[in-house]
Amino acid sequence: MSELITAELVDLDLSAATKDAAARSLAERMVAAHRVTDLDGFLADVSAREAQMPTGLDGGIGIPHCRSEHVNAPTLAFGRSAAGIDFGAADGPADLVFLIAAPAGADDDHLTILSGLARRLMDPEFTAALRVGRDPAAVAALIRGEEPAEEPAAEEEGTAPEAETETAEAAGSVPFRIVAVTSCPTGIAHTYMAAESLAAAGRAEGVEVTVETQGSGGFKKLDPAVIAAADAVIWAHDVEVRERTRFRGKPLVDVGVKAGINRPAELIAEARRRAERGEIAAVSEADGGKDSGNGDADRSGADHAHFGVRLRTYLMSGVSYMVPFVAAGGLLIALSFAIGGYETASAKSVADHFVWGEADSWAALLNQIGSAAFAFLVPVLAGYIAYGMADRPALVPGFVGGSIALTVNAGFLGGLVAGLLAGAVVMAIQRVPVHATLRGIMPVLVIPLIASAVVGFLMFIVVGKPIASLQNALTDWLNGLSGSNAVILGVVLGLMMCFDMGGPLNKVAYAFAVGGLADPTDGSLKVMAAVMAAGMVPPLAMALATTVRKKLFTKTERENGRAAWVLGASFITEGAIPFAAADPLRVIPSVMAGGAVTGALSMAFGATLRAPHGGVFVVPLIGEPFLYLLAIAAGTLVATALVVLLKGARRAAPDPAGAAGASGSGDSRVPVVA
Repeated sequence: MSELITAELVDLDLSAATKDAAARSLAERMVAAHRVTDLDGFLADVSAREAQMPTGLDGGIGIPHCRSEHVNAPTLAFGRSAAGIDFGAADGPADLVFLIAAPAGADDDHLTILSGLARRLMDPEFTAALRVGRDPAAVAALIRGEEPAEEPAAEEEGTAPEAETETAEAAGSVPFRIVAVTSCPTGIAHTYMAAESLAAAGRAEGVEVTVETQGSGGFKKLDPAVIAAADAVIWAHDVEVRERTRFRGKPLVDVGVKAGINRPAELIAEARRRAERGEIAAVSEADGGKDSGNGDADRSGADHAHFGVRLRTYLMSGVSYMVPFVAAGGLLIALSFAIGGYETASAKSVADHFVWGEADSWAALLNQIGSAAFAFLVPVLAGYIAYGMADRPALVPGFVGGSIALTVNAGFLGGLVAGLLAGAVVMAIQRVPVHATLRGIMPVLVIPLIASAVVGFLMFIVVGKPIASLQNALTDWLNGLSGSNAVILGVVLGLMMCFDMGGPLNKVAYAFAVGGLADPTDGSLKVMAAVMAAGMVPPLAMALATTVRKKLFTKTERENGRAAWVLGASFITEGAIPFAAADPLRVIPSVMAGGAVTGALSMAFGATLRAPHGGVFVVPLIGEPFLYLLAIAAGTLVATALVVLLKGARRAAPDPAGAAGASGSGDSRVPVVA
């Protein structure tokens, strides 16, 4: 605890004018303290988190935070700004800025410390002391909690004070009871601030509020008796509430986590109104009704997302879990080919034929490990599509359906259908009323058993063979692509990869490409090459543009441009998101044009790729590598020229909002590394 923040991590005269500059200034202190190993990599993670949802809070607080592999010890840095810095809060700029850095695998103890800080920020006396402190060491000590608080500490998990409850009950009146769940994408700060804010508002209103925080370090379930006794439920969350069916049969207020921080009294009042009206929300195992806006809109009751939005969410759930298998398996197979040639694929099992001193044996070993990882692609895809629809009970039928898809040669398309079928079957079973004595075994026995049998029947007998025929037709079409048809496909894939740079369209194109690697053909390898090449264009183009025409970009953008060289070369399309968020009308069309050129040229050149990721670092594994690099260079130049041209035209006609666009676009996209 004593090492979480020290005097050198406190800046009482933070001079930064923007949130990016503030994060960089505080992050530089972390680097100097040897808490952060890669400044630009860490800032990219901070920016990615900021893009999900602005981190400004009412009361003049900015709390940028992230988990990052570039952090080697949980760390806080604090800055106090006299002028204020815009972090997107409704009530104006922040003068108190906390940068929270947690390692990718932060342990529970340190997450508890970080959550403790988040709760203390709800205490006006604590923030007032931070505003008047003059000594960095004393301020660091205050943040560490070494100075005793004048008032009693808030109760664990936001539970209302026992004395108040006892007094109310002794007086013959039972207080209105609310159970709440709070969660945010990183589970470090907003989760616990929302919990404390709701608990404090409950104490002020005479309402008993008990909060379950679903943070990064896991969560402790509320006592079922507490849930049963509750009069209403509040969910303040930006990720799916886990085990949500525990809250069935209650009036529900379903909002984003920032609503829990900024307007808890309103949420409590709304919960009371719904309880008085007897409104009971329909809660399924995984509604998927996420609000795609600012995370602060009411999502309660039956007001779920459009079916198309939910379908995309289900499919992206499967793809996100599949990608690590693709990356690990594909790179191992590609490396085996680099060592032993393509004949390695037909080598005998290394379990029986392995010679320590032979390179071919090592190549065969890598190939067979990679092939083992690839064997999970379709089952994992199907299993986690089903999981995204209906939570854990759907995992077994999803995996079973995906495995059957491989058995009947239905491939990637079969996995998609199997996952959707499994999720739909489980959701249908969950809607059937059952006796209370059976509820305990439903999710672990009855639902997996019945759903697996139904999905297996459908995949083997009904839909498996038609899907296999469709999969074969798609494979034959890809293999037969040549000339203008191949170029057109390259253009389409390039446009999709660059439109939202890590968003849903980008993921659809990437999933289409990696699905072909499960059973590679010449056509599918060309598609994989075109997709990766186009995905490298946006960050490379912005890096080049900030180099050749620096005056068209802000200082922060120029700094991001230096990092974009590495991100683009590594096939991390999200490196261009800060530029697109700041100036979407000029950046997005430009990089789309560049991506289309690169995709078309890659297909026209017949470049192939057996690795699903790696950027320029897997060039030795690319068919026609020089022409492939030429395609990337051509698209990068086209995108750069268009960006410079459009920004130059804007500069000729001054736009007073030009440089400030970034501050209001933090919720534009959720970046996902391709």
